[in-house]
Amino acid sequence: MFDRAALAALSAVLDTGSFDAAAAKLGIGQPAISARIKSLEEQVGAILIRRTRPASPTEAGRRLAAHAETLNLLERDVTRAMGMPPNYLNRPLRIAVTADTLASWVLPALPQEDMLFYDLVIDDQDHSVELLARGEVAAAITARSAALPGCDVTRLGPLRYAAFASPAFAEVYFRRGVTPGALTLAPALTYNRKDKLQLAWARQVFGYNVSSLPTHYVPSTHGITEAARVGLGWAVNPVALVQPLFDSGGLIQLRPEIPLETPLYWQVPRQNQSALDSLTKSLLRHAKRMQDES
Repeated sequence: MFDRAALAALSAVLDTGSFDAAAAKLGIGQPAISARIKSLEEQVGAILIRRTRPASPTEAGRRLAAHAETLNLLERDVTRAMGMPPNYLNRPLRIAVTADTLASWVLPALPQEDMLFYDLVIDDQDHSVELLARGEVAAAITARSAALPGCDVTRLGPLRYAAFASPAFAEVYFRRGVTPGALTLAPALTYNRKDKLQLAWARQVFGYNVSSLPTHYVPSTHGITEAARVGLGWAVNPVALVQPLFDSGGLIQLRPEIPLETPLYWQVPRQNQSALDSLTKSLLRHAKRMQDES
C-alpha cells in the first residue's frame, strides 16, 4: 500500500510544477514534500520526479500519479454512494479530447455537479489512446474502437466534417473545380503534423491518396476556420462549427456531396468506470445531439 499523503504530495508536485508550489498548495513545508516523495521513491525503487523546471514525471512517476487519481475517483464514488457530500479531487481529472470535439461539443458535456476540475489534454483522435495506454489520462476520446487492456469502450458516434474555403479563395484556386491538380497548388490549413483530415478528405473525394498538400500549420480549430474565412487556405473542420459561415456566405463548402465522418469512442479503465459514469452519459448525450444537428 502507498501512503495517501505521499501520493497527494506526488500529485501536487506534478500539478504545480515545483516542490515549493506543492508545499504551498498542501499547506505544509517543502521539506515534508521532499520527504514524502523520497519515501515513495524508496518504496518503488525508482525515481518518480525529474527535477526540471517545471518538475516532470518519470515513467514510474506517471504510473503512480495515475494510480493516485484512480484512488481519488474510487473514493469519491464510495462517498457518493453513501450519501456523503462530494469533495473536490486532489488534482484535476485528466482526460484526452480532440481539438475538434473540444471546439464543437465537449465543453457543454462536462458535468459540473460532480465537483470535478478538468485537465483537458488535446491530441489527435488517432493518437489520444496512447496517452491512456501510458497512464497519462483517466479516460480518452479516440478513434480506436478496440478496447485497451482493462478498458471499456463506448461508441460516441461519428463526427461529421466538411471541406471549405472562402469564396475569393475558391475563385482563385478552384475555378475549374476541386481537382487533384488544384489541390497541389491550393494551400491547405492543417492543425499539426499529426492531422491527416485534409488527406483523408482528398482520398475520399478522388478514391486514392493525394501525394502531398501544400499547407499552413494553424494549431487551433477556431483559428483554422478564421484563417479560411480571410482566404489563407482551404480546410476541413466539423460541420457544426462552420455551418453558420456556410449560411452567411462567409465560407463555401467544397464537394458537399462527399461528406467525411470520423467515428469516435470513449475509452475508460474499468476501475474508473463507475466514478465517471455521469461524465460518460453526458458525453453520449451531447455527442448524439451534435450528430442530430449536423
